[in-house]
Amino acid sequence: MKIQDLKQRVEKEIKNQHHRVGEIVEYNQEKVLHAFHKLRVSDSHFNPTTGYGYDDFGRDTLEALYAEIFKAEDALVRPQLISGTHAITTALFGVLRPGDELLYISGEPYDTLRDVIGSEDNKDTGSLRDFGVSYQTIALEENGAFSHDRIRAAIHEKTKVVAIQRSKGYEDRPSFNIDELQSIIQFVREIKDDVIVFVDNCYGEFVETREPLEVGADLIAGSLIKNPGGGIARVGGYIAGGKTLIEKCSYRLTAPGLGKETGPSLNSLQEMYQGIFLAPHVVGEALKGAIFTARYLRECGFNTNPDFDAKRTDLIQSVNFNTAEQMIRFCQSIQQASPVNSHFKPEPSAMPGYEDEVIMAAGTFIQGASLELTADGPIRPPYTAFVQGGLTYAHVKIAVVQAVQQLVEEGMVKA
Repeated sequence: MKIQDLKQRVEKEIKNQHHRVGEIVEYNQEKVLHAFHKLRVSDSHFNPTTGYGYDDFGRDTLEALYAEIFKAEDALVRPQLISGTHAITTALFGVLRPGDELLYISGEPYDTLRDVIGSEDNKDTGSLRDFGVSYQTIALEENGAFSHDRIRAAIHEKTKVVAIQRSKGYEDRPSFNIDELQSIIQFVREIKDDVIVFVDNCYGEFVETREPLEVGADLIAGSLIKNPGGGIARVGGYIAGGKTLIEKCSYRLTAPGLGKETGPSLNSLQEMYQGIFLAPHVVGEALKGAIFTARYLRECGFNTNPDFDAKRTDLIQSVNFNTAEQMIRFCQSIQQASPVNSHFKPEPSAMPGYEDEVIMAAGTFIQGASLELTADGPIRPPYTAFVQGGLTYAHVKIAVVQAVQQLVEEGMVKA
């Protein structure tokens, strides 16, 4: 196997998939541009506020912009939301009350949310469980599909929120595309029409031409250091959905009675505006990189999911390795091809919120930014690395090819 010859052949084979990504990028870019025009965004909207943040019309217009783009009644977009987990937590605590039940129908959520939900072994931490919110999760079918029969049996009068994790996260399952979300949301509505359908939208924004609120979801949340930040927002998260629900979430973020009226934007507005404008393009670059990664590594003998020609709904490309050592070395090679901290060598270690040791290759400009090229995963069978992001397609391609070259030179992959 000649590394460069394989690269050129793969690029020819994925040409049609890249063309389709380009069409989605253009559609979403036009949608975002229209929202900017409709709200008459000007440079005066970039001026920061401090202290209480009263009368911050730049912040308010940014939230109206998100609402317009994601087809929501209202939105909460703040630098005080520090991560996707924080945005999701704020949303769940905002709408759930003692005696309510939270039902996850997409299997267990991210490891980082398990402490938020709470357990018998994790008491008095301020989890949902501590506040009298019960919890159920419905495992997916063996083929990764929703289990309709078990969902129907689980929903009852106390079911307040039905939650869906759009992206696979660290699980070995397909991510759910918008058509699949539309179908399952309609199914849930037929069982209990007043339930709040919440979708964790992390990694999914702008990958397709529609978003979950357009197919029946009531509330979505995500992180600005993922897709909607466009690779330049340094911090932040968003929640979007029904106006009453957003008001409740804002009371959780600040304080009852204060809500959206407070919260200084500090010096974050310009990059947030510019980030959401750039997001369709940068997401497209990352998707092109994921498609290349899937095809190239499959040709190198690795099991990749999704395949290069599959319909995509998020940025995540999983790669299965034969051994932990092989997985670790691949991630270290991705780190070596990063623009930042390329001289560092990541090692598996314990991380808050995760049960297993995790290796994280993330030589990013913004700490933890998943829209920049990263490769990470918990060290557990089947030894899956989750490769995601990439500010430019060229960088993803260079990094993946160099990683394979490193494995070949060290005898971990046959040439």
